[in-house]
Amino acid sequence: MSVLAQHGLSARRAVSSWPGTLVLGLLIIGGWLLLAIFAPLAAPFDPNAVDILHILEAPSLTHWFGTDQAGRDVLSRTIFAARVDLFMCVMGVVPPLLIGVTVGLVSGYLGGVADAVLMRIYDVTVAFPFFVLVLAIVGVLGPGLGNFFIALALVGWVTYARLMRAEVLVIKTSEYALAARSLGFGPLTIMLRHVLPNALSPVLVYAMTDAVLVILAGASLGFLGMGAQPPLAEWGVMIADGQSYVVRAWWICFFPGLAAVTLGMGLALTGDGLARLLR
Repeated sequence: MSVLAQHGLSARRAVSSWPGTLVLGLLIIGGWLLLAIFAPLAAPFDPNAVDILHILEAPSLTHWFGTDQAGRDVLSRTIFAARVDLFMCVMGVVPPLLIGVTVGLVSGYLGGVADAVLMRIYDVTVAFPFFVLVLAIVGVLGPGLGNFFIALALVGWVTYARLMRAEVLVIKTSEYALAARSLGFGPLTIMLRHVLPNALSPVLVYAMTDAVLVILAGASLGFLGMGAQPPLAEWGVMIADGQSYVVRAWWICFFPGLAAVTLGMGLALTGDGLARLLR
């Protein structure tokens, strides 16, 4: 093996090691969190301020990311849109996670009819593409972020429940769970103190991956006009607004798309680092 090949292999191993992956992912997420929290200070202009004298201006020293078809500063709108997309990550992951973990824990530990019903619900849900189900529910309830979160909660909890159930089925037969049962602890105490903490690792790792899917789903619904509604700045909505000007003013779509990609990459790297750390 040549010296260059050896150096390349070493570099790939260094990048793929969990500390580097986890730290890089957390840095990217942390950077977007800081921008979202301090958006009024970081954004150079009002994100909704219309300026008809500076419509479709290319990136410059005044407008770093250019302006859109209404003369609004794309950089400011991209920064403020981080608030909406990060909020979507939280609201799109936490409720399904809490519901799924609770259902999976109870059904996996107690079994019986509840467990059988859960598996049938899971089979029916996975028979349809995830985004199609979300799109159908939002189409029935109406466009908007609130209905988008409801759709995610109705569809997304099933996967978390399946993961939790699989872990619980293994852990409840472990020696420490059997020892706790022999000492007279009740089912609720065993589930919360002995089973739940040891079953959460794969669920938390999946939650980071699921957050990436939530960003993609939110951006897709925003692009279709069924997610966040104008004039609210959201990356998917901004891409949809700029699609008619993609040849003349490429920056309207490019920078919000780049922002969504970088946040998704940060979440994916964090999930990969957690998987390596917790395995």
